[in-house]
Amino acid sequence: MSIIPSFFGGQRSSFPFAFSLSASFPEFSRENSAFVNTKIDWKETPEAHVFKADIPGLKKEELKVEIEDDRVLQISGERNVEKEEKNDKWHRVERSGGKFLRKFRLPENAKMDQVKACMENGVLTVTVPKVEVKKPDVKAIEISG
Repeated sequence: MSIIPSFFGGQRSSFPFAFSLSASFPEFSRENSAFVNTKIDWKETPEAHVFKADIPGLKKEELKVEIEDDRVLQISGERNVEKEEKNDKWHRVERSGGKFLRKFRLPENAKMDQVKACMENGVLTVTVPKVEVKKPDVKAIEISG
């Protein structure tokens, strides 16, 4: 099992300027935030690989769950930053916007054609069933003599 790093922000970013933009251009700092670095849990049960992501305030239409040819699960989404009106006075901005993209290479035992995703109470759950491991048939051999 290997995890392919996030492409948009975070310490695992493959984009070398992920954090330097916010230092040089403060207007980017709202988009370089916790949402951009969405954390995803991956657990394996006897029946499936289960991925869970906390994505509060996002609609399922703003998310994509895709499977690439080479057994890669891709989860991405975007939350737009609220537009600022000229007459508005902001006291605090803590909610974040931006894009995220996470990729996970799935093991050989994943049933790629039976992946399911559901969104409930701000939690995205992606379930990838596993191929059943068939136990070998054991046949007792009588020993003569």
